[in-house]
Amino acid sequence: MTRLFGLGLPALALLSLTVIAPADEPKLPTAEPVGRIEVVATFDGPMPTGVTVSHKGRIFVNFPRWGDKVDFTVAELEDGKPVAFPNAAFNRLDKDRPADCLVSVQSVVVGPDDRLWLLDTGSIEFGPTLPGGPKLVGVDLRTNKVCKTIPFPEDVARKTTYLNDVRFDLRRGKAGVAYITDSSLQGPNGLIVVDLATGKSWRRLENHPSTRADKNFLPIVEGRPLMNRPKGGKPTHMTVGSDGIAISHDGKYLYYCPLSSRRLYRVRTEALLDEKASDADVAKTVENLGDRGFASDGLESDNKGRLYLTDYEHNAILRRDAEGNYEALVHDPRVLWPDTLALAADGYLYFTANQLHRQAQFHGGKDRRKKPYSLFRVKLDAGPVLLRRK
Repeated sequence: MTRLFGLGLPALALLSLTVIAPADEPKLPTAEPVGRIEVVATFDGPMPTGVTVSHKGRIFVNFPRWGDKVDFTVAELEDGKPVAFPNAAFNRLDKDRPADCLVSVQSVVVGPDDRLWLLDTGSIEFGPTLPGGPKLVGVDLRTNKVCKTIPFPEDVARKTTYLNDVRFDLRRGKAGVAYITDSSLQGPNGLIVVDLATGKSWRRLENHPSTRADKNFLPIVEGRPLMNRPKGGKPTHMTVGSDGIAISHDGKYLYYCPLSSRRLYRVRTEALLDEKASDADVAKTVENLGDRGFASDGLESDNKGRLYLTDYEHNAILRRDAEGNYEALVHDPRVLWPDTLALAADGYLYFTANQLHRQAQFHGGKDRRKKPYSLFRVKLDAGPVLLRRK
């Protein structure tokens, strides 16, 4: 048996000792929080990822089917409690008819015209997409009914595709365009462009270095290296590609970043929209905005030309100005894996904290999450980006 410190105490006995601090021990300094965050809601069921807020203040969240028991994948908060939206029937999973139900929604986003969009991955527990499952669904918030469904063909949403987040510019084309990230764990990463009038979609930056995970990326979360650690298996690096996405206040640039990376990129939207442009032409407009020193999940932008980025390594949210300078907006030990950001018309930045890094696949099969999960908000001095026709 190991003996420690030359004191003759067996290690096992030492572990059972209780250390009692002296009564006069001084109070030691601790990390200081940044920002004043408010708790909007907590969740005792499945873990949420996305959040969005309508122009009239209605709050919507989503719960992807990642392994938790999910009765409904999209909900509206009523008196702080999630209620199936737009109804329970549409949320009921039917694997035989994936085109006619919500399979697993990863993001909910209210567009510039106050329409709610649901981004359905069509994938259960990151498995192959179900035929007809991947789709973008629009809901009219005046009637609470589905008003538009845009399915993705198999050459756009492939078997390995994981549709992650979406942003809109309603000034383009007849009804606007949507930009989506594909954060596939195994297949090619990239961006997807959607014409909302015709439903036509196409891929851009297919497996471009800016959309792929950084090789051997090792994030440090809660002071611990985060890797895939399957029960009985060998640890491997996370390989999540293009994830967070935000559109600039003037619509000229699309910002994005792989989850498994500390780098930020942007690309010209004109290049993404030009169907005649070659992949090489689009790639020429990509800008590497550098290693930020932290990794992000969600991104958001404001109407003053600034960018907001979650920092899941440090329980924080940062803001980037037009010159590329960063400042801490939020730092709080309760912000355990800040996921999605949503800047609302009420001037608050809403965000989920879902303890994603504590899931079983990162801890040898042991789920280390502790309920409840949280929805927070923090007051800003800006409003959302609303790219729409006057």
